[in-house]
Amino acid sequence: MKYSEMTHEQLKAERKAVNAQYQELKSLGLKLDMSRGKPNKDQLDLSMGMVDALQGSDLVGEEGVDCRNYGVLDGIIEAKRLLSAMIECPVDQIIIYGNSSLNVMYDTVARSMTHGVMGSTPWAKLDKVKFLCPVPGYDRHFAITEFFGIEMINIPLNADGPDMDMVEDLVSKDDSIKGIWCVPKYSNPSGITYSDETVRRFAHLKPAAKDFRIYWDNAYCIHHLYEDKQDHILEILHECEKAGNPDLVFKFCSTSKVTFPGSGIAAIAASKANLDFIKKQMTIQTIGHDKINQLRHVKFFGDFNGMLEHMKKHAEVIRPKFEAVLNALDTELAPLDIAKWTKPNGGYFIALDTMDGCAKRVVALCREAGVVMTGAGATYPYGKDPHDSNIRIAPTYPTTEELVKACEVFTTCVKLATLDKLLETA
Repeated sequence: MKYSEMTHEQLKAERKAVNAQYQELKSLGLKLDMSRGKPNKDQLDLSMGMVDALQGSDLVGEEGVDCRNYGVLDGIIEAKRLLSAMIECPVDQIIIYGNSSLNVMYDTVARSMTHGVMGSTPWAKLDKVKFLCPVPGYDRHFAITEFFGIEMINIPLNADGPDMDMVEDLVSKDDSIKGIWCVPKYSNPSGITYSDETVRRFAHLKPAAKDFRIYWDNAYCIHHLYEDKQDHILEILHECEKAGNPDLVFKFCSTSKVTFPGSGIAAIAASKANLDFIKKQMTIQTIGHDKINQLRHVKFFGDFNGMLEHMKKHAEVIRPKFEAVLNALDTELAPLDIAKWTKPNGGYFIALDTMDGCAKRVVALCREAGVVMTGAGATYPYGKDPHDSNIRIAPTYPTTEELVKACEVFTTCVKLATLDKLLETA
């Protein structure tokens, strides 16, 4: 029976029963972590071949580069070829970095603060700098812009992408808006993928600020859960070129959740003009990134097809976990009509919306029962969810057995928080 159809007395009886269940779960002394989207041990084991990938190999690349030495600012050609296939861009429009795309995004914002964008006024010299932030979104994106004192503006994220009417209106009128954060495929945390129309509308933006850029974080571009149900997205660089806006986008990716987090390789793809400007800073910042690790990735995968086969193995590990969570939500919460959640075809997260005013309470109850979730509000700038409703579920790190127990705790906490809210307002 739906909670909304229960009488006050029925709600009180249900609350008593659910609380008893919650107290029993608390007594188990669980210690489960679902706070971050981390690969688990089984996934990490898939990449152990990388450790020996260079054993006995010639460490001279195909262009004669000795990967043990200095040089090659923008990455060896083999690594460019691999990651350009991964994010669907020409080989000459990509720079290979170190182990983290987050670091590349931070650098990109920092460079804009100190030296502007392709000759524009450095943002640090402006009175006001703003970013658009589709919500719910990635907390580490928001942390970067908050760190630099950039004002963040919430943009609702719909099933087909950000509210483009709002995006188009704001960027066309306000030249202090310098960027927008995007996770366009299997978005963090909702798992949605931008529609073709949304991508085309991005490509045709007419920003008031010449230094406006789309920060296109394609973190989950090959992270499918199913072979027969895969989301596809238009390639933004090509669409921007067709629209006459070739310099409008910075596109980011990494292998952090493909191989070893913290030991992968990352990249930025952009127009030649953008890359030329970036390289001017890079020549001061570094003599070159880890070419041995770049070569290691190439040797391990062979080519992009090898990477795709590798990702099928990841899917085999994590698909049952997503299905376990969704089954628990469908079984325990759907009949009660007290929450809504996404059912993604890929990525690392499921987004759940509780009744307004319940998310913080749910997360706190989970923590008391030994299940650590991502903090409520983390998916919004400044950690402030105006509805206190969105919760990010990260199924990958626990074992499937742990996850089943964690879901029992979580669904019980959603019920308990909802019942308290209903009884409070009755």
